[in-house]
This record gives sequence, C-alpha cells and structure tokens, in this order.
Amino acid sequence: MRGKIDLYLQLIRWDRPAGWLLLLWPTLSALWLAAGGFPGWHLVAVFTLGTILMRSAGCCINDVADQDFDRHVKRTAQRPVTRGAVSSREALVVGAVLALAAFLLVLTTNTVTVGWSFAALAVTLAYPYAKRFVSMPQAVLGVAFSFGIPMAFAAVQAEIPALAWVMLVGNLFWVLAYDTEYAMVDRDDDLRIGMKTSAITLGTWDVSAVLSFYLLFLVIWSWATMPVPPTMAWMLGVVAATAQVVWHATLIRTRSREGCFKAFRANHWVGFALFAGLGLG
Repeated sequence: MRGKIDLYLQLIRWDRPAGWLLLLWPTLSALWLAAGGFPGWHLVAVFTLGTILMRSAGCCINDVADQDFDRHVKRTAQRPVTRGAVSSREALVVGAVLALAAFLLVLTTNTVTVGWSFAALAVTLAYPYAKRFVSMPQAVLGVAFSFGIPMAFAAVQAEIPALAWVMLVGNLFWVLAYDTEYAMVDRDDDLRIGMKTSAITLGTWDVSAVLSFYLLFLVIWSWATMPVPPTMAWMLGVVAATAQVVWHATLIRTRSREGCFKAFRANHWVGFALFAGLGLG
C-alpha cells in the first residue's frame, strides 16, 4: 500500500508544487479582487484545495493520453503510467476521484459556480488531446489554467463580470509564455515524435514571442487590477513581477534546456508577486 501511495504521489506530481501554484495565484488574485479584499476562509479553502485537486486530476488524464509519446521524451519517460508502474485504468480512477472531490468542494459555493465548473472540466479533458490537432495547444492549456478566475468571481458575486474575462485573457498570455518555455525544453524530442507545440510552431521567433506574451500579460493585468489611487504595495508587486520577466529573458535567450526549464519552474513567483501586491494593496 505504501508503494502504491508513492506511485500515486508521483502520478500527481506531488513533489512539483510549481504546477498548482501557477493555477493558484491567479485564482486567489481574482478572489481578492472580486471581494474587494479578503474573501473569507471558506472560499480561500475551496479554491486552494480545488486547485490542487484539479491540477492533480489533470496530471492523471494527461499521462494516460500521452503515454505513447512520453516514452520517447527524456524528461517524461519514467512517469508511472509511461513505465507501466500504474495502469491507465488505475490512473483514470485516481483522476476521477480527485475531480469528484474538487466538485464536492464547488457544491459548497453557489449554482453559478457549479454550472461553470462543468465548462472548466471540459477544457481540462480536452487539453491532452489538443496536442494532436492544434499547432499551439498551449492556448488550450491557457484557457484551462485560467478558468479559476471567472469561477472565483462567480463564487463571490454570483455572476461573472467583464473584468473576469479580461483577466482570463491576460492570464492566457502568461500561460502561453511559461508553457512555451516548457515546450522549448522538449523541442528536439517533440519534433522527432511529431508532437505539436508552440515552441515548434513559433520556430526562431520563440524567445521574442515568449517575451511578447509576458508583456501582454503584465499590461492587461496591471490595468485590470490597478487600485485607484495606486498603492505602493501594488506598484511593488508589478515591479517585482516585471523584474522576474527580465531575468527569465536572460535564462531563455540561448534556448538551453536547463535555462528554459529553470525559467518555467520559477514562473509561480511572477504570479505570487502580483497576488501579494494586489492583496496587500
């Protein structure tokens, strides 16, 4: 049993919290903005736990869908499903249990949030298969990783204002930036096996595109979240996020695997800087 638990923890990337932190900070930012301050411990707990559970469920679905590709990629060849330590059926059952637990949390909010949770689940299920058909599947992931924003507004206000969709679009550009960095790590392997990624589609424009995506994200979010009048905490948050983007530019400019992967893994600090500035401001 202990061995199984260890395999399941590997399956859901428990040792790599950067994945769910990338989801969490935009969602919490939306909660704070929707509530005009602290939204209460109930909603913080629902969206924090729900984020962790849904990211974990997504890992299960992704590994089953990609197992035939993953065995040919250096970074993913030893994943539990890929190496046969966990069966596809077993991984899907684990994913379904995690998704159900997340849905039970959503049921404690309101009907608007519950309704939109089905759309969020549909996008989560679609993403692993988008890599076969869409030249930039990172855009599909961007929608999936941004859906916590409208759901947060729905949970607080029982409706989704235009501001939520603006933030979703801005966050989509951030996901395009960091997931293209991630795709740059595996570009050689993906080209060999015929996988579609933004790093391959953008070609020699990859670094310029990543920096453009970051810029669009920062501009949209800075405008959408700016308090009136601007506070010192908010301005420091935006400056801290921008400084990290400049650092990422130095990491990815040579397109080395190590630099691109380091930039990807550090991205959650960009989200944290904006959330901290917004929350404190």
